[in-house]
Amino acid sequence: MGQLTRKVALVTGACAPQGIGRAIALRLASAGAAVVVADMGGVFDPDGAQVPRLDLLEGLADEIRAAGGAALALRMDVTNPDDIRNCIEATLLEFEALDILVNNAGSLSGSDQFMATTPEQWKASFDVNILGPMMLAQAVIPQMRKAGGGRIINIGSTGSLGAEPGFGAYTAMKHGLVGLTKTLAAEFGPDGILCNTVCPGYIATDMHSAANVRLADENGISIQQMQQRRYARVALRDAGLPKDVANAVAYLAGPEANYVTGINLPVAGGVPCGI
Repeated sequence: MGQLTRKVALVTGACAPQGIGRAIALRLASAGAAVVVADMGGVFDPDGAQVPRLDLLEGLADEIRAAGGAALALRMDVTNPDDIRNCIEATLLEFEALDILVNNAGSLSGSDQFMATTPEQWKASFDVNILGPMMLAQAVIPQMRKAGGGRIINIGSTGSLGAEPGFGAYTAMKHGLVGLTKTLAAEFGPDGILCNTVCPGYIATDMHSAANVRLADENGISIQQMQQRRYARVALRDAGLPKDVANAVAYLAGPEANYVTGINLPVAGGVPCGI
């Protein structure tokens, strides 16, 4: 039996083939949890591939089932209250529990030089990076209270702890996510609900690759040169892998973290967090 046997986890933003959400879902499933994977509709567009997000989600759920696990794939826009309500209801109908929420869905909207960003981009970033996790927390806490406890794990960033030029809206929202984590930890600790933030650094994901492309273009250098410039700041001199973040989430979701709440856990290879 795994350390998360008989637990049910919901992971948002799980469709990306090289994403942190996918790695988290697979890791929690390998520890015995039934996993609900959720993402918005539309298409995922790495390098113009135009793959339906729901097809990717179903493929992930099938992979978990093929390995002997239990999984459910659901469409959910984390900015839509009706989608959130329907997702929670479907989860409880299928598994009769919801013990672990991983708020992984995120948006790089407004990631640009500060003076080039617009209020609309900042609002879009707020809606996904803060409002979504807030609404999901409100949706799952009643069930967790009824069950006598639960875990809420927010996926932040080293941008939650410092700042890097060119990521203004994203950085501001990820700082706000840390504030949400600490609020939840303080208010719902008496109910046995633990809330923590995992703060990835440079992780080799589709989103990270897109950021490297943008920064390389803005600086007039090659993508390889931009990677070398950014990774020179990392003690381990390289990007991490999605599974590195997933392992940290599995720790915080499991019994070994029973007395851990309200923390920010960097998974960043020793990258300095900036100002």
